[in-house]
Amino acid sequence: MLSDSQCSLPVIGQPHTRFAVNKIICIGRNYAEHAREMGHDPQREPPFFFFKPQSALTESDTDFIYPWFSQNVHHEVELVIALGQSGYQVSVEDAPTLIAGFGVGLDMTCRDVQQQAKQQGRPWELAKGFDGSAPCSALQLGGYDELQKMGQLSLTRNGSLVQKGDWREMVWPVAELIAEVSRFVHLRAGDLIFTGTPAGVGPVVPGDRLVANLEGLGECLRVNVIAG
Repeated sequence: MLSDSQCSLPVIGQPHTRFAVNKIICIGRNYAEHAREMGHDPQREPPFFFFKPQSALTESDTDFIYPWFSQNVHHEVELVIALGQSGYQVSVEDAPTLIAGFGVGLDMTCRDVQQQAKQQGRPWELAKGFDGSAPCSALQLGGYDELQKMGQLSLTRNGSLVQKGDWREMVWPVAELIAEVSRFVHLRAGDLIFTGTPAGVGPVVPGDRLVANLEGLGECLRVNVIAG
C-alpha cells in the first residue's frame, strides 16, 4: 500500500513514506446547501460520481496553474478518504474497514466549461479532470475511529473564510458512500474518494492564496493560484 510512486501523496508524521495513489473518485452534490446553491434538489437520491486522472493530483504548496481555456475556475474543498483495502459491493457495516487514512482536497472546476458542456449535452470531464485539478494534502493514516475525532472542514481565500462544513452532515455519510460506490466500481487499495463539497464554492483568480483546514489536523493544504 505504501511505497515510492510517481503518483503518490506524503504521509503526515512519516517523511520517508508515501501513499501510492490509484483511482481518484469524486462525489457530486453531497451537501444539501451546496446542491441548493447549484440549483438542484437537495433531497437524498443515489449519489453520482466521476473520476479524475492521476495527472490531476498535486500536493500542498504546489502552484495551481489557471487553465488557459477557462475564465471561471471555482474552488471546492472536500474531505478526502484514502482506501487501504480492496472491496466490491461491500456492506455499509464493512465499508469503514477499507479506510486507511484521510486528508483534504480541492476539486478545482472550470465552471464555464462545465456549464457549456451541460447545455450541449456533452460530457464535462475537461471541466473537472484537467491537469492539476485535484490538489490534495498529505494524508493522516488511520481508520474511521481516527476520522471521527476530526472536526469541520474549511477553506480560506486570501485569509477570508469562504467555505465551511461539517463532514458528518453529508447527504451520504462516509460508510454509506463507500458502500454505494462499491456497487459499481471495484475499489482498490490506493483509491482516493473526494467526498463532495459544502456550500460556498466560488471563483479564483491568479494571485489568490487558498488554505484548506480540517479541524484536528489544522492547516492541511496550501495552494497558490498562478496564471497559466
